[in-house]
Amino acid sequence: MKIIKPSVEIVDVFDGQDVIKKLERCGRVCYKSEHKMNDASHYKFIQNIINRGHESVLEHFSFTVKFICDRGVSHEIVRHRIASYSQESTRYCNYSKNDFGSEITVIEPCFLVPGTEGYDMWYNACSSAEDSYFMMLNWGCSPQEARAVLPNSLKTELVMTANIREWRHFLKLRTSPAAHPQMKEVAGLLLKELKVKIPVVFDDIGGE
Repeated sequence: MKIIKPSVEIVDVFDGQDVIKKLERCGRVCYKSEHKMNDASHYKFIQNIINRGHESVLEHFSFTVKFICDRGVSHEIVRHRIASYSQESTRYCNYSKNDFGSEITVIEPCFLVPGTEGYDMWYNACSSAEDSYFMMLNWGCSPQEARAVLPNSLKTELVMTANIREWRHFLKLRTSPAAHPQMKEVAGLLLKELKVKIPVVFDDIGGE
C-alpha cells in the first residue's frame, strides 16, 4: 500500500495578464467603455467588477485543474454542477495489476500525525481493506465488485474544468472554516497557485 499527499495541477497554459485583459474587453461591452482601456486599466476594472458583484463577466474564461485527492474529497468536488469532470474509475481500474504497482494508493489524512494511535488505526484499516480487495479479486470478483471494500482514503485523479466565476465560488466554499479538513487542504493548494498565476481575480478570497 502506497501513501501519498494530495496535489493539484493547473492543466492549461495561459498568461494571467492576458486573462484579465480579455475579461476587461468582455466586461466593458456592458458599459460601452472600451475607449477607456489602456495598458493598466484591466486591474482596476476587474477589481471593480468583483466588488460590485458583476461576476457574470468572469464566465468568459475557463481553465482545467487536475486534483489528486481521496475519494471522499472527490465526492465533494463533483457536487459543483457548473463544471465538467473526468475521474479515475474504480469500475475499470484493477489495482492488483502492474500498472498500479499491484497495490492501492491512499491519501494521507492531514489531520492525523504519523506515530499516533489515530494514525495507526487509519493505516491498519486501509491495509485491511487492501487485503480484502485483493482476496475478492482472487476469488473471482470483478474490479467493480471488489471496489465495495475500498476506503474513502483511496487515491483518485479528477479533472475539473470550470469558468472563473465558478472557480471563485468553489474556492470560497471549500476554503471556508466549515470546509472538511482534507477538502480545505486541496482547495488551499489551488488557491495559493491561482493567486500567483492570475492577478486580482482571487485576491479577495481568504483561504489558508
